[in-house]
Amino acid sequence: MTDEELKKLQKEARKAKRIATECASAVHDLVEDSLWTDYSSLPELAQKTVDACLAWKTAQEKLDALEG
Repeated sequence: MTDEELKKLQKEARKAKRIATECASAVHDLVEDSLWTDYSSLPELAQKTVDACLAWKTAQEKLDALEG
């Protein structure tokens, strides 16, 4: 694997982690600020968060396998 390919995987893992963190933050904000009025959006937001975490996990495992 070239350095360029490795850097691409690192970038993908960082991006996936950022997206998962943003989703988790959105869940936190909903619960803290507007749960009683926007609770109906929680299942969709929670699923988006789970999907983002799974995408990060997949990207990180791929990176770890190549680095380790």
